Amino acid sequence: MKSLSFLPRIVVVSVAALAACTSTTEKSEPPLLQDTEHGEATEPAPPPPTEIVGEEVSYSAGDVTMKGYLAYNKLQKGERLGVLVVHEWWGHNEYARKRARMLAEMGYTALAVDMYGDGKQAEHPKDAQKFASQVMGNIEITKARFLAAAQVLENHPTTKAKKIAAIGYCFGGGVVLHMARISFEIGRSHDLVLAGVASFHGSLDTKKPAGRGEIRSEILVLNGEADPMVKPEAIEAFKKEMYEAGAKTNVISYPGALHAFTNPDADALGKKFDLPLAYDEEADKDSWGQLTYFLNELASSP
Repeated sequence: MKSLSFLPRIVVVSVAALAACTSTTEKSEPPLLQDTEHGEATEPAPPPPTEIVGEEVSYSAGDVTMKGYLAYNKLQKGERLGVLVVHEWWGHNEYARKRARMLAEMGYTALAVDMYGDGKQAEHPKDAQKFASQVMGNIEITKARFLAAAQVLENHPTTKAKKIAAIGYCFGGGVVLHMARISFEIGRSHDLVLAGVASFHGSLDTKKPAGRGEIRSEILVLNGEADPMVKPEAIEAFKKEMYEAGAKTNVISYPGALHAFTNPDADALGKKFDLPLAYDEEADKDSWGQLTYFLNELASSP
């Protein structure tokens, strides 16, 4: 994985090139450890105990009540990196909560946020588009709701203060990328380090490209190469923006992967609403492996 170090340039990597970086080898028994004092082989130490707790949390942004879901390992000792999970355009649902629990199992405290308010979910793409536009159409609302969630995460006793990461899916990917674009401003006005963001099949477009030095977050973009909702010209414009801003960015495109490639429900939703959505198991697993490395690097940095 060290070959994927984050540089101040864009790197486009294919699935084939990532084969050496993912967990594709056959499962084998862990090797015995050598007891150097007695010269005997010993079993490796057992993994730390795990008890994942999921808590319903309510918080407010302006006069709107947000309903999120916070997950962490109750038995893990010490403070840890906090990670915000921003949902797809369908709203705060079980998929976002599942990802929060997966992050908790990895040793982070994760908050699946609510960007629409009152836990609202869309039943149809028209509603989803309406809800998403209401948030992203007013960037001050977007920022206020994101930072309100960040405050909840920061205040949790298991989380390291003043430093968080964020991941987002589809609509959520666009949200976290925007927050990365203003990460320098966030650091100055809210005393918060947004250490890194990861976007899964998210929108790359922006009406206000970041200027030189305005991005302080490391960025990971995981994109489906066959996704018609993210045009090639948008990818090229994003690369150019990140290069000119001097941002530490890694862009990975998965050949053949369509929109929502990480969501097992994508096939059914695509068929139901005649949308170009499809789950891609290989891309899903590899992209999560890339996130694992990315967060490990952020967590271990000062």
